[in-house]
Amino acid sequence: MLPAFLSNVLHASASALGLIEGLSDALIGVAKLVGGPLADDPRRRGRIAGGGYLGTALATGAIGLVTAVWQAGILRAIAWWSRGIRSPARDSLLASLAPPRAFGRAFGLERAGDNLGAVAGPLLAAGLVTWLGIRPALWFAFVPGIFAAVAITIAARQARRHDGVRRPIRLDFKGLRGAGLVRPLLPIAAFEFGNVAVTLLILRATQLLHSTGRSAAAAASLAIVIYAAHNAFGAVIAYLGGHWIDRAGPRLVFGAGAVVYVLAYAGFSIGPHSPWALLIAFSLAGAGIGFAETAESALVALLLPDRLRGSGFGVLGAVQALGDLISTVVVGVLYTTVSPAAGFGYAAAWMLASVLATLTGAFSTRPTVS
Repeated sequence: MLPAFLSNVLHASASALGLIEGLSDALIGVAKLVGGPLADDPRRRGRIAGGGYLGTALATGAIGLVTAVWQAGILRAIAWWSRGIRSPARDSLLASLAPPRAFGRAFGLERAGDNLGAVAGPLLAAGLVTWLGIRPALWFAFVPGIFAAVAITIAARQARRHDGVRRPIRLDFKGLRGAGLVRPLLPIAAFEFGNVAVTLLILRATQLLHSTGRSAAAAASLAIVIYAAHNAFGAVIAYLGGHWIDRAGPRLVFGAGAVVYVLAYAGFSIGPHSPWALLIAFSLAGAGIGFAETAESALVALLLPDRLRGSGFGVLGAVQALGDLISTVVVGVLYTTVSPAAGFGYAAAWMLASVLATLTGAFSTRPTVS
């Protein structure tokens, strides 16, 4: 709803939307890096995670109250900072609740829920906008976040340590390096440098569908429906990928995610005009992110002891955010100045590099040490 609210209600330009979204996405990476050491302390995890969900909910809902673009930008930044700082604490809580033999299934279920939310959320938002209008619909954005804050607080009670040990707040790079996290970050970084924002995929699909005679509105609507299928398929793959991780380990699953992304980008480079062909390309992209993100989280949980997991998830989140930001900017520039095929070819090259790095054994784990 944010683009429609900024453009139709506050009369903001596309550049203002791009600036707000770009800065907010950059803040997520910084917040994850800051939140990582905080999440190393089991006694803080519940408060950080619950507060992060609550902050995201209230700041997002408050956007519906603003009367100026700069106010919306500040609230969006607060929401995305809260979203970033809660992630390492949430993932550390999840790892503390699940046994190591079930880390894949635990993170696969979490990723599946995230993807299903990306299907149901826009559908609910569309209904609220039709019923109430854009501004009142935004007010209700805080409701799911309140439920999430309550749920994560209950989960934190189940995971709470009884030894009462308080751990220092510091980003222990030496400890992370000693635990073996540096090498797996190489294929992960290559993957993220090829992981472009899904908005570019939607743009490509919309343009291809529009070029066959459909109206701009019809093409955009169909592209969004296909995108919803992408999220639904990604949810299924994340869940199944979690089971695969617990049987075969995260390395094979991560490599499979990079491979299917290469196939997806090949489809977007070729530029099929058929909705069914675009659905296949979107589904492959959904499978790629479902496999890879689940494997990345399971890797950190398996590789690091509990005292370092918060920092590990924070570093992973920062690498993901930085890579995604750079990849989207570069692919967007190539898409505009050269051709869509050049942009998606660039992204596919990074995915191939990730596959090669994975085959060399860089993406590996060893048993967690307490």
